[in-house]
Amino acid sequence: MIRTTQLNLGPEIIDLGVGQPSPSLLPFSLVKEAAENLFALSNGDFLAYGPEEGDGYFRASLAGFLTSSYQSPVQSDQLFVTGGASQTLDLICTLLTSSGDTIFCEDPTYFLSLKIFADHDLEVVGLPLDEQGLDVSALEEKLQQARPKFVYLIPTFHNPAGTTLCQERRKALVELAEKHGFFIVADEVYHLLSYGDPPPTAMAGWAGSGKVFSVGSFSKILAPGLRLGWIQTDPALWRHFAGRGLLQSGGGLSPFASAVVKEAIDLGLLERNRIFLQKVYGQRLRFLKKTVRDCLPQSEVFADPGGGFFLWLKFDPGTDCEQLLPRAREQGAGFLPGNRFSAHDSCPNFMRLSISYYPEPKLESGIQRLACLFEG
Repeated sequence: MIRTTQLNLGPEIIDLGVGQPSPSLLPFSLVKEAAENLFALSNGDFLAYGPEEGDGYFRASLAGFLTSSYQSPVQSDQLFVTGGASQTLDLICTLLTSSGDTIFCEDPTYFLSLKIFADHDLEVVGLPLDEQGLDVSALEEKLQQARPKFVYLIPTFHNPAGTTLCQERRKALVELAEKHGFFIVADEVYHLLSYGDPPPTAMAGWAGSGKVFSVGSFSKILAPGLRLGWIQTDPALWRHFAGRGLLQSGGGLSPFASAVVKEAIDLGLLERNRIFLQKVYGQRLRFLKKTVRDCLPQSEVFADPGGGFFLWLKFDPGTDCEQLLPRAREQGAGFLPGNRFSAHDSCPNFMRLSISYYPEPKLESGIQRLACLFEG
């Protein structure tokens, strides 16, 4: 079989562990309209090698979009164009670390970030989080024992825990970075997907400190196949990326995708799509929370997320969710076990569920299938 997508699920299974948009939510007509507008108006520069930091017109449009969305000013010279959040993490590890270096991250954290850190042979120290996000006091204690090259965190609508770091802790985190000399790598790909009250100021708001890399992506608000994202940071920091041989040889990342998305921003299509996704995902999240309460009373939601894709369910300490997974597959269901999100196997009685792939009827059926695991 010739594969065209990363994910290939059969119709017989409802895998609530899937954390990517379903094909039905990918905005084909929107991207087509933006591309047609681009080809009608452009001289074709986007087909050439691009500048290392990314196209200047795209960065200006993106700065305007983020200024409106974050409700705080974003300057185009703070933005460096990337091939998406995963490539950004790899670039940051390449630039800031060497084999054997120590980094800190939340425990739990995005499970595939742990794979990227392992690829770079980094020593990962886990930090606890609570319902308000990263425990900054625990970080301060860890800093007495080790000095990380950077602290990686997902401050808003955390993957998997659903938490949002409160404003006071964000400020305290930056103060610790300035005092102890480490960088902050803030994975903010869910910040623009809030379904109620807006979240606190993005960590991008501290980009001028010279200590913060705010990582953004169009994978969640437009389409992952674009492989397009950005870093917002002090210009003196992103210039180190621009000087890498990768970019001097190949030019800026994703110039064609950047040109298409610039048109989507300028035509108002990106904001329209974001509002649409906020409505769809918000309805799904409210539905999933109610269905979990009704059908899985054995669990509790770790934090009540106000946005993003995920619910982080906690079960009794004796529950091993990894061992439950094969039985779930027999029921035609799926989820992601908690230990996959921990560098230290500290979450055996947790599981992550996602709203991004399935509509409400499938979400309900998936939860009902999982409930069968706890009967009798």
